[in-house]
Amino acid sequence: PQNDGETIRLNIPPLTEDRRKDLVKQVKGLGEDAKVGIRTARRDSNNEIKKLVKDGLSEDMGKDGEASIQDLTKKYAEKAEALIGAKEKDIMSI
Repeated sequence: PQNDGETIRLNIPPLTEDRRKDLVKQVKGLGEDAKVGIRTARRDSNNEIKKLVKDGLSEDMGKDGEASIQDLTKKYAEKAEALIGAKEKDIMSI
């Protein structure tokens, strides 16, 4: 580190190819964790809808709710996948 009295400068070497690959693996792992969280939220929501249907909610409303939840799940899973792809491209570019 270099200190000129006002700022501190740190020299960080450029990433190696191996380190980039490790970072991409980490990004994919975190993305997979996010997708698992999305699917878990879908499962919990569907279970709540099933409980409501048992308690008197009409089956049509339950089916509509499940379809809505599935659409949201698909939307956010695709969004997570797009972010993973963008970050992978960003890391692998020099």
